[in-house]
Amino acid sequence: MQQTTWDVIIIGGGSAGLSAALMLGRSRRRVLVLDEGLPRNRFAGHMHGVLGRDHTSPLALLADGRAELERYDGVDVQRGVAVAAHGSAPAFTLELADGAPLHARRLLVASGLRDALPSIPGLAEQWGRGAFVCPYCDGWEARDRRIAVLAASAAQVHQAQLMRQLSDHVTVFAHGAELPDEARAGLLARGIGVEDRPVEAVVADERGVLRGIRLDDGTEIASDAIFAGPAPEPNDPVLRELGAERTAHPMGGEFVAVDAMGRTSVPGVWAAGNVTDPRSSVPFAMAAGSMAGAAVNADLVDEEVRAALAASAA
Repeated sequence: MQQTTWDVIIIGGGSAGLSAALMLGRSRRRVLVLDEGLPRNRFAGHMHGVLGRDHTSPLALLADGRAELERYDGVDVQRGVAVAAHGSAPAFTLELADGAPLHARRLLVASGLRDALPSIPGLAEQWGRGAFVCPYCDGWEARDRRIAVLAASAAQVHQAQLMRQLSDHVTVFAHGAELPDEARAGLLARGIGVEDRPVEAVVADERGVLRGIRLDDGTEIASDAIFAGPAPEPNDPVLRELGAERTAHPMGGEFVAVDAMGRTSVPGVWAAGNVTDPRSSVPFAMAAGSMAGAAVNADLVDEEVRAALAASAA
């Protein structure tokens, strides 16, 4: 990679990062996108609820995005992992897992998150195939089928109620979670089954297709789709090192705090997409990246105006 000072380095080449790069490239900014190549939705064969790309590959969307960026001379997308950052605007330095340090006037972090799944044997093998997290992203495909909701916490009660809109055959597996009386009553009132016996494993047939859920007493309950609530873990070591303020999230954990345009508490640093909010679907991430890219460009313009005024007064 060139050892130069980029206008902006974007950490993350997913929907948010590439959308930000598009906005910046169209403003003739020199932009480097560092892409680890591990988008959150890489396990899914299809993405849904994305206007114009419904039921198409999320990886194909990113490949098309990278191809579109090639028409902008100032934008470069490279494979790389940022592990640390220091400095302040307009002189940030990024340390890479492999390679020489990089320098930028501004940083935009769009590095996504990891889904930490409940430790149930067989669940990870079904992730993105027979097991999912988002009713809006994958619920339609499970309509009218036998749906299991793994309630690692009481938060999955709402998930189960959303799935009841799509199927009459929904069962919540409490798996040790304490369901409040009111929540349990709401489930039963809508015909949602509640299974309190502990889950032992997720089971599949000889082809690897989801078959059902096995309980600790050996009972197997047939299921066509599983919806779970993994713990979201943001990929944010750079934001942490720079001291960006964080805030508790309703879905659990702490995430970097940003304003409506993605600005963090650290001057010159923006963040967008799942690294700021685990609820960000592809359209949300694209919008957040687009807004953050425009905001970064505006901030650079303001800096350049100040510099021009200072030079003219000298």
